[in-house]
Amino acid sequence: MFNPNEVGINNGNIFGFPYSVEESQIVIIPVQSDITCSYSKGTAEGPKAILEASTQLDFYSPYKKEAWKTKVAMLPIFEEELKKNREIGEIATILIDKLENEIPFTEEDKGLYEKINLHCEELNRKVEETALTYINQNKTVCLLGGDHNSPLGLINALSKRHDSFGILQIDAHADLREAYEGFIYSHASIMFNALKNNKVSKLVQVGIRDICPAEIELINNSENRIKTFFDWDIKNAQYEGKTWEQQCKEIINELPEKVYISYDIDGLDPKLCPNTGTPVAGGFEVEQINFLIRELVSSGKKIIGFDLNEVGNNEWDANVGARVLYRLCNFLAL
Repeated sequence: MFNPNEVGINNGNIFGFPYSVEESQIVIIPVQSDITCSYSKGTAEGPKAILEASTQLDFYSPYKKEAWKTKVAMLPIFEEELKKNREIGEIATILIDKLENEIPFTEEDKGLYEKINLHCEELNRKVEETALTYINQNKTVCLLGGDHNSPLGLINALSKRHDSFGILQIDAHADLREAYEGFIYSHASIMFNALKNNKVSKLVQVGIRDICPAEIELINNSENRIKTFFDWDIKNAQYEGKTWEQQCKEIINELPEKVYISYDIDGLDPKLCPNTGTPVAGGFEVEQINFLIRELVSSGKKIIGFDLNEVGNNEWDANVGARVLYRLCNFLAL
């Protein structure tokens, strides 16, 4: 029997929980991919690092009574999957290097782009099929990446179960670039791709502080389908006296009744995630986002799933990531 007051057990399941996938209400899909990361690799090992760190946290939750009784299970991590994604990622790194150094592409390079895009497409399809397996069993499916391209398959799977839903994106980046650096399924294109799905009725972005002019134009021309709360506006409002509670209510009011949370760890202050793929100065404390999600739950809106991405392969980052993941599971159980 699981004892929340004793040492965590390294049994292969997230948090050392004793629950099987079959009996769990929350099922987590790990995706070991950082193929298109253009700044720093390592987030492909994030799910494994979080798994290892997850048995070290303490299990009391101020948000959910006896939170450890919420049945959560993570699907197995396969080394072969990581190895294959690493091989494809090495090819992508060569192409990115050529692009950044203005080295002309050869015909062979064009073929490599097609190979990478097809591999990512297959990865997304596999995630979608896996997610649907458990969604059709009335389980809540969540995803642990990997880079921020990882959850596209889950978003598409949820669109086959729900007529309409919004996405609450916690992030330093807007991720609205079309085929960034030539990769259709780039980590910088996840929200551009998600919005191709007409079941995604609204995208609400929070904490954005690194963005290009084309993304600003896309937001401005979205006819309010995209609402962005920039980090600088959030901070300026606080300096002028507006509380975080007031701002959270404004964020939540922009969301529809059903909400999917896409949580890029780089939305936090980089002191908490220095080894994420693309760290950016600014951002949130963990408890600020916990407060936002608690307020979202209290509003009566329904969280239908989440992803947590871009956690670096580092002990500190993994410790933070494991605690963020635990809280997300707590909120799902409220």
